[in-house]
Amino acid sequence: MTGFELFTTVLGIIGTVCAIVFGYVAFHRGNKSDDEAEGKKDGVLLTEIGYIKSGVDDIKRKQEKEDERHVQVVSRLTAVEASAKQAHHRLDSLEGKMTEK
Repeated sequence: MTGFELFTTVLGIIGTVCAIVFGYVAFHRGNKSDDEAEGKKDGVLLTEIGYIKSGVDDIKRKQEKEDERHVQVVSRLTAVEASAKQAHHRLDSLEGKMTEK
């Protein structure tokens, strides 16, 4: 084997090893940046889900307040109906007394 053949063989081996090392480094760097991008995407998604959840919680609270107000209005309406019924009875008795005279 001549010196030139030995040089080209060593150069080929060094080139192959360098290609493997650079390929691994590039893969590792790309994998790391992909993981970071995926983490950011997941973080944004979780943040948006949190905003949606808080909005739904606000809507539930408002709905519960409206339900309470509805119950209050119904109870007040029942009291007004009872009062109106008593007033009608009093008016009917007054009409009866007026027609008797």
